Amino acid sequence: MAATGARIRVPVAVACRVLGLSPQGYYKWLKDPVSQRDWDDAHVIDVVLGIHADDPTLGYRFVADELADVGITASENRVWRLCSTAGVFASHHRRRGKAGKPGPAVHDDLLASVDEEGRVSHDFVGATSGPNQVWLTDISEHPTREGKLYLCAVKDCYSNKIVGYSIDSRMKSGLAAAALRNAIALRSPEGTIVHSDRGSQFRSKKVVRLLKNNGLRGSMGRVGSSSDNAAMESFFSLLQKNVLDTRRWDSREELRLAIVSWIETKYNRRRRQRALGKLTPIEFEMIYAAADAA
Repeated sequence: MAATGARIRVPVAVACRVLGLSPQGYYKWLKDPVSQRDWDDAHVIDVVLGIHADDPTLGYRFVADELADVGITASENRVWRLCSTAGVFASHHRRRGKAGKPGPAVHDDLLASVDEEGRVSHDFVGATSGPNQVWLTDISEHPTREGKLYLCAVKDCYSNKIVGYSIDSRMKSGLAAAALRNAIALRSPEGTIVHSDRGSQFRSKKVVRLLKNNGLRGSMGRVGSSSDNAAMESFFSLLQKNVLDTRRWDSREELRLAIVSWIETKYNRRRRQRALGKLTPIEFEMIYAAADAA
């Protein structure tokens, strides 16, 4: 009698016949267990996981677009298959019928103050004594007949000047990163506090790296903070009245040009603000620069 626990060897031909496989296919797999397709899929999945970690709101179609941006050509069907294999789905698809909640803050709130009753508030103007000390950033969406257009704006709290912005047809982390890169290139800040809400775009690795690499300090407010919203709402409200509500917009490009023109030629240069002593944002900064030089 065979010893208990002894292994029984089954001929390859018998095993393949039972499993419905061919011996030739088995030996081919044994020689090269990982096919080139498997290697290619694994590489693409690795990139997909990085894209999803950077912006969890993207579905597989937008992920396919992001892959094209980094030089990887893949059809939407293939990207769907790989996303399903890796368990990558848009965050808003996981909670049907429920509003998504902002994620945890990746930065402390550097501008909050607490009164005697424990209420938290923000004094963005009082926290600044010159340009490039505190920036606020937020995203708004605007409809056209082609679909929505998204604007991410960066405002300097000292002069209320829009120092950077980005416009895109998709609300992704690249939108926020592009607006901040625009502001950084124009202003060359150092140690600036960049305050935002807890939206996924501002919590993305892309934006966090951008702040760190340029010596900026991230700050995030509480969920649903009215003081945070009011600080940027004044600008978005003016944009709504002066551009968006003036007509129906047929195309995204048409609205994009109108937004850029209004920010550059009217809001920053010609619109006087009572909070600035009836000066425009650019005039206010010029007076500061002259006083600082003196």
